[in-house]
Amino acid sequence: MEYHEAADFLFDLRPLGTKPGTESCADLLAHLGDPHETLDAVQVAGSNGKGSTARTLESICRQTDRTVGLYTQPHFDDVRERITVDGRPISRGRVCEFVEAARDHVVDRGAEGAAPTFFETVTAMALWEFARQDVDIAVLEVGIGGKLDATSVVDPIASAVTTVSLDHTDVLGDTVPEIARDKAHVAPANRPLVTAAGEDALPTIREVAGDVLRVGGPGTPDDADVDVRAEYGGRVNHTEAAVSLSGDGWAVDTRVPTVGAHHATNAGVAAALARQIADPTETDVARGVRNAHWPGRFEVLETEPIVVLDGAHNPSACEALAETVAEFEYDDLHLVVGAMHDKDLRGMAAALPSADTVVACRPALDRAADTGVVASVFGGDGGRVREREAVASALTAARGVASADDLVLVTGSLYTVAEARREWTRTTVPKRLETRADASAALRDASVPDGEVRRLRDEGVHRALKTRVQPHQAEHLRAELAGLGGECAITGQTAEGELHDVLLFGTLGQLRRLARSLDGDPHGLGSVADGIRAALDVDGHGETRGYPWEDGPSVMGILNVTPDSFHDGGEYDAVDDAVARAEAMVDSGAALIDIGGESTRPGADPVPVDEEIDRVVPVIERLDDLDVTVSVDTRKAAVAEAALEAGADVLNDVSGLEDPEMRFLAADHGVPIVVMHSVETPVDPTTDIDYDDVVEDVIAQLRERVLLAERAGLDREQILVDPGLGFGKSAAESFELLGRLDEFRALGCPILVGHSHKSLFARVGADHGERLPHTVAATALAAANGADVIRVHDVAENVGAVRTARATDDPDWQP
Repeated sequence: MEYHEAADFLFDLRPLGTKPGTESCADLLAHLGDPHETLDAVQVAGSNGKGSTARTLESICRQTDRTVGLYTQPHFDDVRERITVDGRPISRGRVCEFVEAARDHVVDRGAEGAAPTFFETVTAMALWEFARQDVDIAVLEVGIGGKLDATSVVDPIASAVTTVSLDHTDVLGDTVPEIARDKAHVAPANRPLVTAAGEDALPTIREVAGDVLRVGGPGTPDDADVDVRAEYGGRVNHTEAAVSLSGDGWAVDTRVPTVGAHHATNAGVAAALARQIADPTETDVARGVRNAHWPGRFEVLETEPIVVLDGAHNPSACEALAETVAEFEYDDLHLVVGAMHDKDLRGMAAALPSADTVVACRPALDRAADTGVVASVFGGDGGRVREREAVASALTAARGVASADDLVLVTGSLYTVAEARREWTRTTVPKRLETRADASAALRDASVPDGEVRRLRDEGVHRALKTRVQPHQAEHLRAELAGLGGECAITGQTAEGELHDVLLFGTLGQLRRLARSLDGDPHGLGSVADGIRAALDVDGHGETRGYPWEDGPSVMGILNVTPDSFHDGGEYDAVDDAVARAEAMVDSGAALIDIGGESTRPGADPVPVDEEIDRVVPVIERLDDLDVTVSVDTRKAAVAEAALEAGADVLNDVSGLEDPEMRFLAADHGVPIVVMHSVETPVDPTTDIDYDDVVEDVIAQLRERVLLAERAGLDREQILVDPGLGFGKSAAESFELLGRLDEFRALGCPILVGHSHKSLFARVGADHGERLPHTVAATALAAANGADVIRVHDVAENVGAVRTARATDDPDWQP
């Protein structure tokens, strides 16, 4: 079964709508062997905040070294986002495997008029996957209500009701107590139900749940009877806000990764749940809360003007959104709004702040309200209202009239936010297709039907780009490129509202003309035009900042001042020896020296902050007069700060920004940062990651890390991406990353690769201590395949490889 067939099977269940009750989901799970019965599951219900609460709980629990499954809804770009294990989405292969196992049951039940719905089936898939992955904790965001929600097939070990307001009244009831009664049925048997519900819902929740642990959020009276307090300290920068959480015998001061008082409440609920099931330390809670990034929930993506995405979709959520917007200073407010037709549009409009301009739009779903309806409800009187069918076009229109001191707010639905967010997250991946076999593989990977594969495989043997767009945008791209003499292959997936993979085939001139034709396109394809230019580099490079890699591939010399690093541990842990080694590497042609005070080899012991600082800072200070760019290899912000104060120029974070302060530190100092894809650090060699396509999966995960660094204030020219060879990848996967390194150009960042003497070379017969020739060969390949910085131990030999690769590419070049 191909992935597009499995996905369409799931999406074909959407017209069945919502069906109260757990029977269908339970029957499907019984057919699958009742995998949910082995899980320690947590349910998070509520009218608002349940998704961010579930994400925060997952983040805290992961800090305690537990494996955590997270099930949420809706998804932004791909249904697989709904089901993650330790942050990684379920693989396409697993989706196919599940559908093959479930299909006969679903079809048989459908013949009886009782097929499980899309939500019930995907819920079963989540529980099936979590059992297969043997997660320690499964966190489930409840869909609607609680008592009759599909997630209630589990017997939870902990549960929460975040808030209760009037929503889904056609299913849950017309009053807050009625809705609270339904939601409170998620209460666990042996632990108190955690809730932040208000006084209008609390008596009913106590009546149903019995034992209740109450979280008092901002605005809760000081004399209120609460078990956990969550206080909001206001925003500390454009993306974070201070919060204080406290309970019986514990207290935490930290930050939430978004702005808004209600996020303090959500963090309080998550912390209370985590303390019931995972025994986190106060440090675990603090870091887990700060790392709980949740797209589309008051997400600030630009600052001049301020551009905010928030998926508020009911009046109470819009009220909280209005309070958060009030924390920002701005001149004019420009509202981009698209909503579902079954929502309380007038209530939402009344709750939002008054806007100077409004652009009504319609996300690509049948449920979406007509732009004219949205314009009439949210626009009020006057000539300040416009309509744009595509969300991306509406966003472009709003940004076009906004000044640097204004605020652009995109809201009304997570579906609207998802479409807008793609303007920042869409990648256009260049594909090197040199043979018919390459082209056929790329077409099949994009789920293109077999007939189209046979027709287009010859057309693909030149320039090819892969991206994801909405169905109507895919058809427009096909028509535009065909008119220019190129070809566009489209996935076989047909589900309404879902993104389609497309492969664009053409000459450089054809693709360049396509980009020009898409500028200002009413279908919202402007970001695709930008992606085409970036992938083909047709407009040259970005801003020049004087970094060594801007002049061509540069060699970074590794200087481990550690006793236990895998290749050179103990050789340079004395300061004089380290300085002499650095000087020798510079003499051999190193443009950068990367100083590391903690080993990340498998099985390495963590090094305390003070000890790591004592190792690296004296060396950095001694290199101040050396003509070289100094990098510090650390995953701790405290160490990085000390290194920068000592004179370091670059931060190299192999954890991929796991320390939430790291990105802000780099931005505050205006220094480049290396963001590596890493499943865990140090590496656990027993970890087995199920990649569909290791290159595209790593690009997708690095994309979100890059966006975090951008939101902190860095430009993409300052963010180096490292695919992390050997970190959670097999030798074969590492070689594939090396061979397809140029595809990382899709991220718009410089590329760093580190392969020196790694165990991946054992696959080609090189034992430890015998890997220098293999390292040099890989360096030449990396330079030819697009690496900007190549991190190695043996500088002289690898500088020679880089220079040879450069001369091969440009025979007139000389060092």
